[in-house]
Amino acid sequence: MTEPRGAELLTGRELEVPADPLTERILDAAHEQLRSFGLRRSTMDDVARRARVSRVTVYRRFGTKDGLVSACLLREYRRFLADVDLAVADLPTVEDRLVEGFVVVLRHIREHPLVGGLLRLEPETMLPFLTVDSGPALVAMRDHLADRLRRAQPSLGGPVRDAEAIAELMVRITVSFLLNPEGCFELGEDGHAREFARRYFLPLLAR
Repeated sequence: MTEPRGAELLTGRELEVPADPLTERILDAAHEQLRSFGLRRSTMDDVARRARVSRVTVYRRFGTKDGLVSACLLREYRRFLADVDLAVADLPTVEDRLVEGFVVVLRHIREHPLVGGLLRLEPETMLPFLTVDSGPALVAMRDHLADRLRRAQPSLGGPVRDAEAIAELMVRITVSFLLNPEGCFELGEDGHAREFARRYFLPLLAR
């Protein structure tokens, strides 16, 4: 049986990297390599050495360095989403959960040792992975948020129209603030981020 290539790992609606021990080992190695040396100074050979596998195995799994980086970042984004769900689970309303989720995402990504570190130190290198090459991550985050909006429909008194479009708009706005925080919106403090989300995100839920 041949190993799946990067294109197969990172396309399709589910966007799942195979959850087998070898893949996890390679992604763990990539995480440590990127965290220690950044994107520019890291190679597929470096990751293969850390994972104690051949470079051929890494290439067969992920196709290219960009494919490996995308898979590594996608795994981190999925972990973010699980952390966000946990952080907002006890809040009483969907509006509160949406607002606090925005705050948690901004704070978590900024403070994350890999993603936040790369955004601070190599923003120009990270840019494609959050824009033109961000398809898998964007879809994963959009679908996750759209699912949460649909689940909240009973408490909102009816269906959320265009849940997927609303979710994508929210994700794109959040990413833009992470890439370029300078502007007329001051979101550096949690209170300001909450105010922004209440003022600009919650009206999108209006039926």
